[in-house]
Amino acid sequence: MPLLEAEKLVHGLTERALSIATAESCTGGLIAAAITDVPGASRVFRYGWVTYCNEAKQRLLSVPLDIIEQHTVVSEPVVLAMAAGARKLAASDIAIAVSGNAGPTAAENEPPVGTVCLAVETSRNAQSVTLMLPNLTRAEFRREVVRRALKLALQSIAC
Repeated sequence: MPLLEAEKLVHGLTERALSIATAESCTGGLIAAAITDVPGASRVFRYGWVTYCNEAKQRLLSVPLDIIEQHTVVSEPVVLAMAAGARKLAASDIAIAVSGNAGPTAAENEPPVGTVCLAVETSRNAQSVTLMLPNLTRAEFRREVVRRALKLALQSIAC
């Protein structure tokens, strides 16, 4: 059964004749899966990238290495660059991007487990947010990130 947020997003995009792309790290494609689980998603979904490693973010989405090195991979500047790259490459109206630390441990100099950054870029603007989702299992964390990312995308089309 599709997530309610995904259904609302697909219907909202369809009503507005808008398209969407995804750029995911910690969710491993779950956002794209949630969207494409909704009947009619083929009318709005353009592309999805799973850029789990830094090299993929750089090579596939044109995220500058200096942004990753300066801010860490789990940062708002990185997800904003991921969203911009995805939207441009997919020629979509909207792009969602996420990068976070699902655990069980954090690498040295990285944000703590439970940290996630989300971004949405449209032709009008880009917005990002950093959230702390502590004390969740890896699976719970990823599901919650998907839900939050879909809600952020919904908000971006409600304007």
